[in-house]
Amino acid sequence: MDAIDARILNLLSQNSKSTLKVLAEHVGLSPSPLQARIKKLEKDGFIRGYVANLDFTKIGQDHIAFVQVTLSDTRADALATFNDAVRQLKSVEQCHMIAGNFDYLLKVRTKNIRTYRIELAEKISSLPHVASTSTFVSMETVCE
Repeated sequence: MDAIDARILNLLSQNSKSTLKVLAEHVGLSPSPLQARIKKLEKDGFIRGYVANLDFTKIGQDHIAFVQVTLSDTRADALATFNDAVRQLKSVEQCHMIAGNFDYLLKVRTKNIRTYRIELAEKISSLPHVASTSTFVSMETVCE
């Protein structure tokens, strides 16, 4: 990966719907070589996919909670079991293993606090090896 590839990645991360013509103008290439570079970046795994930036308020999914999860068992098998199970929860937008006083930090998106409470009680707390959780509700998203 060179400086042109880095510029392409930066531009695509800002707007993945940019046309080849617009991108080419920004990086100083013609569309054909630009397209070849993008395909190589995709093939090599630098670009994993393209997603839409959604307005969650309009969708009715703008309640965000961050959940600290502490496991009762942190051996490799228990971690793998938890990881597999948490990936199945549609409300969990992000899951990060943490070095600190707890084991995982989840970003959970739901319709409202009532929906979140049910999700926590019936799904998150029931994940394998969960010993305890602690919730922090987002008041406002400042940047993403």
